[in-house]
Amino acid sequence: MGWYSWWRQLLGGDTAGAGKGRPPEPDAENTAEYKTPAAIALDAGRHSLRVGVVTTTGNVREHNEDNFFVPGIHTAGTAADRAPAVEIAGGGQILAKGNADPASDGPAGLFLVADGMGGQLAGEKASEMAVEIIPAELRRRLGGSEDDKTILRAIRDGVAEANQEILAQSHLVTEYANMGTTVVLLLFRGDRAFVAGIGDSRAYRLREDRIERLTKDHSLADALVGAGTIRPDEAENHKFKNVLYLYLGSKDARDGPEEIRSLDVRPGDRYLLASDGLTGVVRDDVITQMLREIEDPQQAAQALVNRALENRSKDNITCVVIHVDGPDSPR
Repeated sequence: MGWYSWWRQLLGGDTAGAGKGRPPEPDAENTAEYKTPAAIALDAGRHSLRVGVVTTTGNVREHNEDNFFVPGIHTAGTAADRAPAVEIAGGGQILAKGNADPASDGPAGLFLVADGMGGQLAGEKASEMAVEIIPAELRRRLGGSEDDKTILRAIRDGVAEANQEILAQSHLVTEYANMGTTVVLLLFRGDRAFVAGIGDSRAYRLREDRIERLTKDHSLADALVGAGTIRPDEAENHKFKNVLYLYLGSKDARDGPEEIRSLDVRPGDRYLLASDGLTGVVRDDVITQMLREIEDPQQAAQALVNRALENRSKDNITCVVIHVDGPDSPR
């Protein structure tokens, strides 16, 4: 990102992430339940994934501007599109909004969380577009390739395409002016995992009891930390903590993610994708403890969201927990 854009936003220019509206009354009906695959096979059966998902409007917001994508389920669609609740095999639950879609339009190992920004329903529209466009673009661009360079290019170009479409809609439709969304992406492909983020939704990996944050926040507070202007501990409560300088729907995101990480995949790894409604109020040590101690990913996702609600999160909250199992892992 150029310094001109940085200072332009700092001084009150294009800051779609500066605020998410006046706190309205919560909508307790803004949830539904959907089926999820019991396990997703990867890498010729050497690994499989178990997934848990929870999203909620939270304590304050009027509607949920978060959207997510997991194989077999995505949350594209407004409140009027929600299907009736359904039972989940094994007694588990997914709390979500949107549409269950067994014929997923994305690659089998793709997971996304998007946190929309903008007035009225503009933020919800932006995050909805992200979870629709990125999976479709990755499926089209990847084919069956497991080549790292092809995968990296597909992710970069797929996210850039979503950014272009969101920008175009924000210019064409008055109600969507200045809309934007964060996105955090995790793609399992062969024996590798690829992680990218734009905005302040985060990805974490727990491996052998050690938590690692896999993405950086693109907030002005974090930029000030990087510049040495403020200390890391000051960023937690800084007035620019929630002001984003990079997000989908901004010209600076036209080339896609600044960084895409390529990671090895091991049985026992546990991943978390979450919007800042969770990570902004739940400490990393608490996230570590819950990911480590709770064996069922759905229960872990629910416990993390419950903790965010108890900690008085004022935002929408979305949490995706993914456990990597080997062929001999207990279920």
